[in-house]
Parts: sequence; C-alpha cells; structure tokens
Amino acid sequence: MRFSTRAAIATMLYWCLGAHAAGPSAELAGMSRAGIDVKGWADTKGGAGGRIVRVSNLNASGEGSFAAAVMETGPRIVVFEVGGVIDLQGASIRINEPFVTIAGQTAPNPGITFIRGEFAVATHDVIVQHIAVRPGEFGRAKKSGWEADGLSTSSADNVIIDHCSFSWATDENLSASGPRFKGAMVEEWRQGTSRRITFSHNIVAEGLRDSTHRKGEHSKGSLVHDNANRVLFYGNLYNANHERNPLIKGGAHVAVVNNLIHDFGARAIHYNLIAHEWGAHPPQLGVVTLVGNVVRGGDDSRPGVPLFSLGGAGDVSLYLRDNVAVDANGKPMPQTGSYTASGARILKAEAPYLPTGLTPLSSARLENAIYLSAGMRPWARDAVDFKIISDVAEGRGHIVDSEGQSSGYPSYAPTRRAFDPAEWNLADISPKAGWATLFR
Repeated sequence: MRFSTRAAIATMLYWCLGAHAAGPSAELAGMSRAGIDVKGWADTKGGAGGRIVRVSNLNASGEGSFAAAVMETGPRIVVFEVGGVIDLQGASIRINEPFVTIAGQTAPNPGITFIRGEFAVATHDVIVQHIAVRPGEFGRAKKSGWEADGLSTSSADNVIIDHCSFSWATDENLSASGPRFKGAMVEEWRQGTSRRITFSHNIVAEGLRDSTHRKGEHSKGSLVHDNANRVLFYGNLYNANHERNPLIKGGAHVAVVNNLIHDFGARAIHYNLIAHEWGAHPPQLGVVTLVGNVVRGGDDSRPGVPLFSLGGAGDVSLYLRDNVAVDANGKPMPQTGSYTASGARILKAEAPYLPTGLTPLSSARLENAIYLSAGMRPWARDAVDFKIISDVAEGRGHIVDSEGQSSGYPSYAPTRRAFDPAEWNLADISPKAGWATLFR
C-alpha cells in the first residue's frame, strides 16, 4: 500500500472517530491529537516570542539545514519549508542552545523524518514536536558499537517532547539522562541531571534487539537515569521493545500516566538501583506513580511478567491506580513483581506523585484515545507509524533486529511549502485554520 493510500485511510478513520468534532466521540478520546495538552512539571514556552528560523533543505548540515538552525542562539522557532527524509549520515544532533521550539507540524506532508542519526537535548527550555527519529543499523555490523538513541535529554531542564515518533534505536528510543552524582549533596545530584521533563503523545517502538549495540540484545524503550526527577510520561504508545517501557533507575522521581505498552519482551515498567553503579553513595528512595496505564502482552512477551517489576538494591515508593495488565489472550497479569534477592522493597505510597492539575484519563478509555493521538502528525500518518499502530490494534508484530525486518528506512520524495507566519498562532505553533488544514 502506498503512503498516500495509508495516510488517506488513517485520516478517514481519524475524522470518522470525531477528531475535531464535538459530541461523544470527541469526548471519548480525551487526549490531544496534535497540540500540547499537558505540560507536567515542565512549564516552558520554548522559543515563543523569538525569531523564525526556516529550514529550507533536507541536508544533514550546512546553510538552510536543520542542524544549522538548532545551532543558532537566542529564542527561536524552527519551522520547516520542506518535507521528507533527513539522512544524518551517522551524526548526532545536539541541542545546546536554550529557548527553542522545533515545530515539525509546519512541514508539508509527509513531515520530517530523521534517519541514521540521533538527538540529544543538553540545555533548558526546549519544545520538540511532530518529528520522527529512526536511527536504524545504518548498514553496520552486529555488535559494532553503533549505539544510537532516538532522543535523550542530558542534564536538561524544562523540556517537552510531544507528538513525536521514535523507532529502531540501537540504544534507547527515548530517555532522560545525566550524571548520577554531580555535586556533594542529594539535592545537587537532582539539580545536576535531567529534571522537569515531559514526554507526551509519542510513539516509542521497535527498539532493535540483536543489532549493533556492543552488548548484543538491546531493544529498549525508555530509560530514566538515576536521580532524574519531575519526569512525566503521558499518553505515549510503546510497542515491541524488549525492556524499559520505561526503566526507572535509582532515586529517580517519575510519573507514568495513560501510556499503552504492547508486546514487551522481558519486562514492561521496572525500577532498578544498581548497587555497583552507586558504590559508596547512600541509596536514595525511588518515587514512581503509575496511573491509568494499559499493558498488553504480545507474541514476544514472556508469560507472567508483571506490570511493574523491582530489581536491584534500592527501595521504591510506588503508587498504583487504575492500571490494566493483560497477556496476549486478555488474561490478567500480576500488578507487581521482583527480579532481585537483595531485600529491596516496594513501599506502598499513600498519595500519587503527579504534577498539579493533571487529570488522568480512565484506563478503560485509553486505547480508543491513544490510537488517535500518539505519534507525529496524527492527521496524516506516515507508513511507518501506520504499521506500528495497526500492529498494536491487531495484537501482532514482533521485536525486530533491524529496520529491514520492519518497514525499512522511508524514501519519501521531498516536498516544499513556504511558511507563512500569518497562518499560525505563534504562541504555540498551531494552525489558525485548524489542524485539518495540514492534510495537504
């Protein structure tokens, strides 16, 4: 099926289910199809109020490229006057300059897909929306050391990654990271790593298993590094990642709300403070809240895997409410379990660790909402996202070892459309005429 046909079917479904209409169908969804509807602890406005920086070609670097746009300084909104594939040719895009909004929604169809490279956010006040990052094996040998994340934050603060798609990473698809012990005191540790991070409405799928990572098996969804805090996972769709859906490491403070996790392999959501990584540092209590999530086993899922697993050597304070966990045949799975004999404990939290004002959707309503909301450009899905969402809906698909076992790198023809500021609400980069007008 060609991209145009897939997109047309997806868009017809999108509208038939009431994506922009009032009434029961729209109420049922209860999640944003395109714009940021929850910020969590992050309250950034990104580059709002700054100048417009235009991406005018699909080159990996040089004048008019995306790489050049993110290197500029000062508040800025990065918009796209091209659509198609940006082949990073093994490069890492590192966002070091703060106060930036990357507005992938401004690109003409089929939007912007980055391949053969990775992203890192190493600053504060960043918003990234409506792009796809698909590193893949890049033609390299198994265990050769090509260990590419889709996107990771590195000691970043006040960052929102919203309505993006991440697949085929050879390390993690989407993560929050930084040093464990920057400074002498615990509060300094927490300020020295990633904090106030929101991952919302993303697709996180098909981390590559036996691929180019030097450790071998490394199909991983998301990792929250030690002591990261005020990290929110909201409304994301995880599919066919062997582990880390997400993994929350020692002393981190995280809320996982309204995510759909399908076809995990060994573990769904888990927590682990690793003793030999902490050395003589005193273990810190992890804080994890899980509300309104749906976990569904698939063909690759080990039997008996719980919704939440505890490993390692540190205690975790866990709040659970309204989570569903079933195997591939709809039979209930355990809510909690352990893969350690260290004496680490799951401590029941009496109150949730949640951002102020966040109202979770009922788990019973989640699947109908998330198929319409997760990933880049839900108004006109590309072929890769269409396959992933269809796999989840049909309970099929597999954990893969290379992008070639899935959809393969896309090769969309370049498209062009000039960016007209008069057509956009520059405060949040939403189209004045409505998101439906972007399907062209």
